[in-house]
Amino acid sequence: MHKIALLIIMILALPAGQGATRFQAPERGDYAGSEACAGCHQSEFDAWQGSHHDRAMQRATPDTVLGDFNDARFRYNGIESRFYRRDGRFMVRTDGPDGKPGDYVIAYTFGVEPLQQYLIEFPGGRLQALGIAWDSRPVEQGGQRWFHLYPGQQVDYKNPLHWTRSSQTWNHQCAECHSTDVKKHYDPATRRYATTWQAMDVGCEACHGPGAAHVAWARAGAKGGDARLVVRFDERRGVRWETETKTGKVVRSEPLESPVEVETCARCHARRSLLSEDYRPGRPLTRTHRPALLSEGLYFPDGQIQDEVYVYGSFLQSRMYHAGVTCADCHEPHSARTRDPGNGVCLQCHQARRFDTPQHHHHKAGARGSACVDCHMPARTYMVVDPRRDHSLRIPRPDLTAALGTPNACNDCHRAQTPVWAAGWVTKWYGDTANKGYQDFARALYEGRRDGPGAARLLNRLAANGSQPAIARATAVSLMPRYLGRTTLATLQQALGDEDALVRMAALGSIEALPGDLRAALASDLLSDSQLAVRIEAARVLADAPRRLLDGAALDAALQEYIASQVLNSDRPEAQFNLANLARRQGKMDDARARLRTALELEPDFAPAWINLADLERSSGDEAKGIAVLRHGLKAAPDNADLHHALGLALIRRGDKLAAVTELQRAARLAPDNARYAWIHGVALHSTGRRREAVAFLEAAAEKHPTDRDILFTLMQYQRELGRLEEAEVLAARFRENWPNDPRSRR
Repeated sequence: MHKIALLIIMILALPAGQGATRFQAPERGDYAGSEACAGCHQSEFDAWQGSHHDRAMQRATPDTVLGDFNDARFRYNGIESRFYRRDGRFMVRTDGPDGKPGDYVIAYTFGVEPLQQYLIEFPGGRLQALGIAWDSRPVEQGGQRWFHLYPGQQVDYKNPLHWTRSSQTWNHQCAECHSTDVKKHYDPATRRYATTWQAMDVGCEACHGPGAAHVAWARAGAKGGDARLVVRFDERRGVRWETETKTGKVVRSEPLESPVEVETCARCHARRSLLSEDYRPGRPLTRTHRPALLSEGLYFPDGQIQDEVYVYGSFLQSRMYHAGVTCADCHEPHSARTRDPGNGVCLQCHQARRFDTPQHHHHKAGARGSACVDCHMPARTYMVVDPRRDHSLRIPRPDLTAALGTPNACNDCHRAQTPVWAAGWVTKWYGDTANKGYQDFARALYEGRRDGPGAARLLNRLAANGSQPAIARATAVSLMPRYLGRTTLATLQQALGDEDALVRMAALGSIEALPGDLRAALASDLLSDSQLAVRIEAARVLADAPRRLLDGAALDAALQEYIASQVLNSDRPEAQFNLANLARRQGKMDDARARLRTALELEPDFAPAWINLADLERSSGDEAKGIAVLRHGLKAAPDNADLHHALGLALIRRGDKLAAVTELQRAARLAPDNARYAWIHGVALHSTGRRREAVAFLEAAAEKHPTDRDILFTLMQYQRELGRLEEAEVLAARFRENWPNDPRSRR
């Protein structure tokens, strides 16, 4: 059965649409509004006004719109869009949901710097984010222009990234973090939104929580005692950062007891999915959200940012986080600016005479490379013009670039030089210890992702290493399903009891394929875990475990929470897909079919639903109907590799090998990075008698996927069949060296 992860909400600055809906702030007695805070907290209020939080979302007016709407034109993918004004409103004429030009009213602005996006109201209460944005940077920096967020990708109305599609719907994708106290209010029956907010922007109460009770307390003249606050951000009060004389290390004068501040910021400054709208500042993020791990495609193996993952996942990896540094140590939280410009923010704690000098950074003062962030917080650019700094605060490791292909800050500047050259200078300047940074997990995640030499041993060692960041240990645990064995099972058992919720959550996902009675024995206690993200993962994994081995009441309660989390996101096909999987595990096949149909009504080209729907038909004994479902899916998504692959396997089961090879070949070509698709295509070629063609294909696949054991072992067998014994023996030696514990090595 096709599997995908739980729904990941990407907090992109994207939305758009046209319609009559007007979004109104509801009357909520527990909120006071930001203006009510100004009476006592004027300086904080003044700092907040005009900040990115204050201007996160605004009605489109001459004072808020930064883009050129004076009949400006922009061409993309053969379509000319026109930005103009009509009857006092800001308008755009561009391709709509059917690909035809239409005129749309700009309802809201989204963000201000370095780009501004525009939201358009659509029927059903939707706001959609226009895919063309305004570059608000100065002209000398290349700004003051219209640009497309997906240059070179040829995104048209059929593409899931098109501005009218659900991936760009503000209500789901963006609203939670650009306004205060957002409630989505999606009705699955009518497929309409009635989304509300307390404040259009990110106001005081977005971070401090509902403040009406506190305002009433203050106006009553009360002093001391219970100030009726939802959360107190007092972690830094009376705390100093001091330099130890002997070691030169900077330490906190008092240990940080609980990362309340970091967890509050994480709600929006994290790559995560929403599980519950019952959010209160100060609570652990896993009470209402599911944070992303250091997964392939999101982060490089050493933990550096790759996709747009925001800050939280990076900061959790840092030595500073584990030393007790909080967001507000570096950032003034109301203005959102750093507390000091340039290196000054770092020199609050780190001695200038030791670090802000060419003797440390080995670059000319004031030149690129002399700023702390140049080396320790390199940036990657997202949304074309928006550089985001990596908050893992690591030392540059060009040696890892040479070994693993990860980026490094040195070669970001010295692009004409090799990583080996850069590593040599790092060693010359700082000694061998420079290549032993705080984050010591790159090799384990690198080999674990690709099933490389010693992967299981490295992952087990990382998972058990309490000195490494919990998010890295959790990621190691998440990679263990392909390495299940006695040692790994022992590691997973330990991980299920880990003090960090991310590790427990990852361990639950990794035991999913175990027999039901073993799953129940290992994880039943987690049905009552303190963190929602863990409880509902336990419910999902144990849904089909023997009920006699579980606390039935705890299972039912956790299952209801899991279902509620998916219903909250039922405007997305992923959530319907997850509910279908749950129904199937519970033996409710008709319910599973209905959920998959709903997913396809939301997104007709959502391939996982087509694949699982076909699998349901096959499991009921109707392979022909399953094949028909897959062919129908390919009409909606003709270039989807997963659908072609699934159809190829179905045709093999039916005995139509020639047609199957065609589909499997298409899958391998459409997904060249998928090693399994390449291997199965090679096997299919061999099964039709095209042995030499199969060997040639697998040789190319082995070059691209040198650590895929199935490709390597099968190629060895086929070479032997053709009498190429020398080539086969070379492959056999490689196999034995890389995977000595694989039973096939003894053959």
